[in-house]
Amino acid sequence: MRAKLLLVLFVFIFTATANAQESSSAAESVDKLRAQLLDVQAKEEELRARAQQLDESLKPENIERSLAGIGSTKPEELRESRRRQLTIERNGVQSQLKLLEISRQRLETAITNAEALAYQQSARPEYQMMFLNSPRSYLWLMFGGGSAAALALAGGVLLYRRRIRLR
Repeated sequence: MRAKLLLVLFVFIFTATANAQESSSAAESVDKLRAQLLDVQAKEEELRARAQQLDESLKPENIERSLAGIGSTKPEELRESRRRQLTIERNGVQSQLKLLEISRQRLETAITNAEALAYQQSARPEYQMMFLNSPRSYLWLMFGGGSAAALALAGGVLLYRRRIRLR
């Protein structure tokens, strides 16, 4: 009987600990996700600038200008080679932009979900959060409220057993 009471008490304590850790981890995950989103947005901006540079470089007059100092017997092949090189690079940048856009959308969704979870956790009753966030919550549960709850439970069990024996 005493073992069951201790088991119930320990389950209560560990549940309170898990809830306190959940609350802080939800807020931390929102911060981490926002930092990741800022990184993705910065990379997107860099790639967009590079894509714009490549589009500008692909204009025929700019290809001509870039090859002006190079003498060749086959200038058409040089221009075509430069055009292919720039096109391949531009296509790579565009595919990276698409991947970053997908990543950004997923991060935005994850942030929304994490914010909702953090809000739900913060909307718990104030008295519950007071004990869960307190560094002395373990002491209170073990020596204060936990002991009182265990004593009340034990007293109720004893009264219930006596009642059954008297019948």
